[in-house]
Amino acid sequence: MTKIGIDRMSFFSPHLYIDMTDLALARHEEPDKFLIGIGQSEQAVIPPTQDVVTMAANAADQILTDDDRQAIDLILFATESGIDNSKSGAVYVQRLLGMNRYARTIELKQACYAGTFGLMTARDYIKAHPGKKVLVLATDIARYGLQSSGEVTQGGGAVAMIVSENPKIAVLENDNQYQSEDIMDFWRPVYATEALVDGKYSSEVYQTFFKDLWQRYQKNSQKTIADFNAFVFHLPFTKLGLKALRQILPEANDERQNQLLANFEASRVFNRRIGNLYTGSIYLSLMSLLLNSETLQSGDRIGLFSYGSGAEGEFFSAIIQPEYRTGMVTNQFEQLFAHRQRVSITMYEGIYQAALLESSDQSLNHADDPAKFILTGLKNQQRQYETH
Repeated sequence: MTKIGIDRMSFFSPHLYIDMTDLALARHEEPDKFLIGIGQSEQAVIPPTQDVVTMAANAADQILTDDDRQAIDLILFATESGIDNSKSGAVYVQRLLGMNRYARTIELKQACYAGTFGLMTARDYIKAHPGKKVLVLATDIARYGLQSSGEVTQGGGAVAMIVSENPKIAVLENDNQYQSEDIMDFWRPVYATEALVDGKYSSEVYQTFFKDLWQRYQKNSQKTIADFNAFVFHLPFTKLGLKALRQILPEANDERQNQLLANFEASRVFNRRIGNLYTGSIYLSLMSLLLNSETLQSGDRIGLFSYGSGAEGEFFSAIIQPEYRTGMVTNQFEQLFAHRQRVSITMYEGIYQAALLESSDQSLNHADDPAKFILTGLKNQQRQYETH
């Protein structure tokens, strides 16, 4: 049987961030409430010159070869931070990256879950069309409002994945278990620029979905926790994934529990410093596991739990491949974290309020944005993108 999965992965987040201790003090909270209770230490800040299109293009550009740009004929753009109710963000990326014009360019939405649907759609497309490759983009800006209860779980960025046969990173197994239920734990009406959320309820639903799907998975696959070397979670804040994992740890012996906990810590290293990025969160966590685990090796099975409020969840497994590190950009995260600029809470609040949300024409000052692809403003109600 042909192996299909994630061949290459890349990440992008802007060059600005805030320290969560600074945010806690500014909000008159104890820092440990954010650092330990929520499990976040830093948070990406999205300048007006970056949006879901530019972040996706900046992520994908780093892994696409010239051959890929002409051969890929399906671009799947998963986001809940869309910029147009009609036009897909994928078609903007197609142009910015100089990709094949004879391609499908589709945008997907179901809260934080849409990136996983994109990944599975890519897998099934390649199964039906041998030899093809698909570009999957999971790109978002988590936005709840200044001084809101959800402010500590903001952030943003983009993950780009090339899905193909004989992948370098991970083979996707055909063992998916999924469920949906009409639940109002998180939503953003079309007239709103910030999400509405019942945080405690959402966390409870997340954990219930994981436990239900894990039990269903075991029943249908005849696999147990002993078959897994790591679990990767959607991480709107990293403590939530730990809570979910702790639900099933008693099923493992002491040695396996220690391994799973150590690999969970590896999987949240990057998310602690970026914050929430909705559709891309689980795949940032996967990259964090792959690059930070001290025990992961070829042939290991990892479990992935994807969750999107509203609500939809999916559990599936993937098998790590021998050359998994070669499928990622060398020193990408080291470079990102080394060159990011820490901003004050006052500066962060100003940047937040300056986001391009109005319909009137305007130009953005982009001199300080070092990214390759940037948003320069709005002209005739059309977003203006440039390449540095």
